[in-house]
Amino acid sequence: MTSLRLNYVALTDVGLRRSTNQDSGYASSSLIAIADGMGGAAAGDLASATTMNIVRQVDTDLSDVDPLEALGHAVAAANTRLGQLVRDDPSVEGMGTTLEAMLWDGHRFATAHIGDSRAYLLRDGRLTQISIDHTFVQSLVDEGKLTPAEARVHPHRSLLLRVMLGRDDNDADLGWFDGKLGDRFLLCSDGLSDMVEDSVIEQLLGAETIDQAATELVRHALEAGGYDNVTVVIGELVDASEEPDEHLSSSDGQPQLVGAASEGPRGRTGRASSGRDAETTTPAVALDPEELRYAPREPSRFFWVRPMAFIAAFVGLLLVIGVLAYQYTQRQFYVGTYAGQVVIYRGIDVDVPGLTLSHVEEGTGVSVSSLPESYADKVRAGITDVDSLAQARDTVAELKAAVPEVKPSPTPSPKPSSKASPSAKSQDA
Repeated sequence: MTSLRLNYVALTDVGLRRSTNQDSGYASSSLIAIADGMGGAAAGDLASATTMNIVRQVDTDLSDVDPLEALGHAVAAANTRLGQLVRDDPSVEGMGTTLEAMLWDGHRFATAHIGDSRAYLLRDGRLTQISIDHTFVQSLVDEGKLTPAEARVHPHRSLLLRVMLGRDDNDADLGWFDGKLGDRFLLCSDGLSDMVEDSVIEQLLGAETIDQAATELVRHALEAGGYDNVTVVIGELVDASEEPDEHLSSSDGQPQLVGAASEGPRGRTGRASSGRDAETTTPAVALDPEELRYAPREPSRFFWVRPMAFIAAFVGLLLVIGVLAYQYTQRQFYVGTYAGQVVIYRGIDVDVPGLTLSHVEEGTGVSVSSLPESYADKVRAGITDVDSLAQARDTVAELKAAVPEVKPSPTPSPKPSSKASPSAKSQDA
């Protein structure tokens, strides 16, 4: 069996519309990983940098440990650290990060995934997405309510269902993935996957070298608009007996760290210290810039104002999102059943406890029991691939056309009696 080695490259760009890079990427001969921070002023760069700097600590000798267990512990430790940072400084409440990581043990990959950063595999020239987005629209795709093409342009495509927030209610997906000689793995932030079609990614990832592929992928994302930070991390399984290609950036064997984790999170402008403060302050122990920035602060006399303002803003945001989401549902239609009849619903076919997201818009006069069984099953499951009320009506027309025609049975004519009637006999007499 051929012994395999992982070549690697990591590349990032802040993009054309952002002032800071909230992505972090890491690549080595054992670990490739990406984290896409979020939260804007709430320090998405801190979230991704903190997570990456903890997760990359598993890039060590794995001969005496279970790689998947080690990766899982690292992810949990990073999430715990995010929670500590939020408790120490409530102003960063709301920051979070995605994570995509693949740890190579020489035989297979231990994987960790949470959020919408993606992992792709290019094998034998064909691209496959091997991660599943933890997003609202992906859940609709999984349920057959949206096609992948519709999900790509859906107004709520960025709504995440799972992400690292420092809480214990969002677990990463952990697992194993077998690689083979020639496989190329691409980990990327949505700054690439939202801007470049998979068919183009497939073509670019197949470049002569992974360094060329990384450069072209980032370039295409920028040319497509560059609305977000763009980060790509690529790993390629090659024959370990072959000499490393000296033209590759990984030929020196050194890990590559890019983005927020390499630059350090943004600093903040604080109150200047007075001469007295400098004289009476005990010299501080040297801290990592991230730790120093988020060290506990002396509470203000009005410490309650900021949390209350945040709560009010958060509730307001939830209300706005709720109104927008409900308005969206009321522009959707599907064909379903009600009391044994085929009806057209306005809304979406989703069950949410305490909420009604659909109601009967029109009856059709078609009984479900009158339909052929295959059609009836589709109606019972809900026909959701309609874009408008008019299209829903067209679907109903097709259902009506499928109802078997029932031909009336002819009424038998009375047969003449072979015996004469009594009146006839009396006349003969």
